[in-house]
Amino acid sequence: MKKSVMIVGPTQCGKTTLANALNNYSGSLRRTQDITYGSNTIDVPGSYIENASMYCHLIATAQTASHVLMLVDQSNAAEVYSPGFAKSFTCRVLGVVTKTDLAPENADLCFRQLKRIGIPEPYFWVCVPNNIGMTALKEHLFGKKGAEG
Repeated sequence: MKKSVMIVGPTQCGKTTLANALNNYSGSLRRTQDITYGSNTIDVPGSYIENASMYCHLIATAQTASHVLMLVDQSNAAEVYSPGFAKSFTCRVLGVVTKTDLAPENADLCFRQLKRIGIPEPYFWVCVPNNIGMTALKEHLFGKKGAEG
């Protein structure tokens, strides 16, 4: 069975935009309060990370994932993750900083936040609309073939 990449992060941090890019889907965005399964991704609503009572659902859903991408929004570097939260997952956790074209002064804050969450480097710095960092992320997740398109 092909495993998917689970994407978690706060509301409005770019989860669905990233999921669409990883699924090579260019249609319109659909906001939902449900977990959405794509061809390569599991897109988890921001409320799951913003509400500690939902953590058990995140951890259970991650059992079917090859990786968990924990997103930090560079344009709004508010801390929503508990310290060491990445250690809750049995699969590989990757740190992804989104919206890297905005608020460059927050880059160091984002880096420190990923460290505090317990995610080891390398981190991926992406801006999906400008296709910044997407090739490196896709190659890391899917190999060279998955990076195309």
